[in-house]
Amino acid sequence: MYLPSPDDPLDPEAQRAADKRRLASAAKGSVVFVLALVIVFGLQGLGDYRAFAVEPRVLAGLPGLFTAPLLHGSPEHLVANATALLLLGTLALAVYPRATLRALPLMWLGSGLGAWLLGDAGSFHLGASGVTHGLMFLVFVLGLLRRDRPSIAAGMIAFLFYGGMLLTILPQEPGVSWQSHLGGALGGVLAAWLFRRSDPQPPRRRYSWEIEEEEALAREHAADLDETFEPPSPREVPVLWRREPEPRGTVLEFPRSRGERDDP
Repeated sequence: MYLPSPDDPLDPEAQRAADKRRLASAAKGSVVFVLALVIVFGLQGLGDYRAFAVEPRVLAGLPGLFTAPLLHGSPEHLVANATALLLLGTLALAVYPRATLRALPLMWLGSGLGAWLLGDAGSFHLGASGVTHGLMFLVFVLGLLRRDRPSIAAGMIAFLFYGGMLLTILPQEPGVSWQSHLGGALGGVLAAWLFRRSDPQPPRRRYSWEIEEEEALAREHAADLDETFEPPSPREVPVLWRREPEPRGTVLEFPRSRGERDDP
C-alpha cells in the first residue's frame, strides 16, 4: 500500500487537497485491515485455531508470532480491537504514513514476543490488542519527539481516547494478555525513536511577530558588528610616541650702514 506524503505543498489549496487524500488513504488502509480480521474470525470456526496462537516458551508457539494478531477469542474481543484499529490506525497513517508502515513489523512481532517470553506456561495468546497498544505508543511518543503541531495534536487525540493503555501494559485483569500489550507498546516506542524522521515535517506558518523579532535580532547583531569592526575616532587612540618640535633659529638684528639715514 502506498500513501503519498508531499514534502512541500505548492499552496494552501494543494495542502488541503493532499491532506484529504492522505486521510482517505489512511482510513481505507485501516478499514481493509479490520475487514481482514473479520474474515479470519469467520474462518476460525473451521478448525482449532489455537495452533496459530502464541504459546509461551514453546517452540511450537513461535509461528504464532506472525498469525496471533489476526485471531480473536470472541466477537466482543474483535469489536474492541477493531474500534481501536480504525481510530489509531487512521490517525497514525494520516500523520505518519511512512513511519507507521515501517513500524508495523516491530509492533506486530513485539506483541508476540512479549507474550512468548512473559506469558504463563500452557496459556494461549491471540488478538490485535498488542498492535493497537503499539499504535497508541507510536503516535504518543512521536508527538513528544517531533513536537510540531500535527504531531502534538495526534498525540493528544490518541491519549484522549486511549490513554488508559498506559496502564493496561501491566497485569490488571485475569485472561487479558498484558504481556502482548507490553510487547506491542515497546515495539511502538522503539519504532517511534527509529523512524521519527521518516516523515517530513509540514511547512510551518510564520507569524508577523516572529518575523519582527527576527528582524530586531538581525539589527542588533548588525549593530554589534558595526561597533566591533568600525575604527575608533583618532582622538580615542592612545599616543604611543610623540614627536618633539625641532628648535627654531634665533633672528639677529644687523647694524645699519652709515649711508642709511633715518626716515623723518
